Amino acid sequence: MLENPRAARVRTIRKLGQRSSRRETGRFLLEGPQAVREALTYRPDLVEQLYATPTGLEKHGDMRALIDDARAENPDLEWDYADEDVVAAMSDTVTPQGFVAVARQNPTALKDIFPAGGETPRLVVICEEVRDPGNLGTILRAADAAGADAVVLTGRTVDPFNPKVVRSTTGSLFHLPFAVDADLADVTGRARSAGMQVLAADVKGDDLLAARSNGTLERPTAWVFGNEARGLPDDALRLCDRALRLPIYGHAESLNLATAASVCLYETAFAQRSV
Repeated sequence: MLENPRAARVRTIRKLGQRSSRRETGRFLLEGPQAVREALTYRPDLVEQLYATPTGLEKHGDMRALIDDARAENPDLEWDYADEDVVAAMSDTVTPQGFVAVARQNPTALKDIFPAGGETPRLVVICEEVRDPGNLGTILRAADAAGADAVVLTGRTVDPFNPKVVRSTTGSLFHLPFAVDADLADVTGRARSAGMQVLAADVKGDDLLAARSNGTLERPTAWVFGNEARGLPDDALRLCDRALRLPIYGHAESLNLATAASVCLYETAFAQRSV
């Protein structure tokens, strides 16, 4: 039982809440039973350390079996009991709910998302300068739910290993490939070479409803979503084949970025599955 919240390893894990430490170590922080459960289930090879309180293990009865299965696949995974104060000291959140883990970062290379001569992806998400962690996490979660093949994050987008992003994905970070630190021109070029159309979500674009009706959304599509406040600049829009907007039927000034992205992705998923 780890009981000293001032222990060196506790301080080291807590530092993973800082981007500089994540970049230096290539590790990131998982907090709470949901994130840890998804990591153990889908990517146990990435999990290096796990700490759980006795109360947490008692409350979430499936976790002990998941830990045992994960260790059978990844014998290097270290786990230990920790008391509530230690888990709280490791965490970025106020309520870690009894579980904290350290995982290895493992982003996907762009060449694996758009393989030369490979099968054309059906749906890819590109985030250009998405700065809010909650928005990025929700977009990753929506992409996962809509069956996207991958997500690509440009260098100006918030770090996907930020604890707030990780929490808001509710585990989707371990379900689909994602690339980081990409260049938008490079990504859109690769998508087009792979046989995809590149669509921008932009308030100045054409009506999404018309695009749905004329079959545009049925094609393999890479969606580009921009900054929450500024959207996509003109140079980014020029890299896209077409811009589309969501119609607003009520009096709302606009839609939250993550909400708009979710609608765009699901409209595309619906269209692609109707042919």
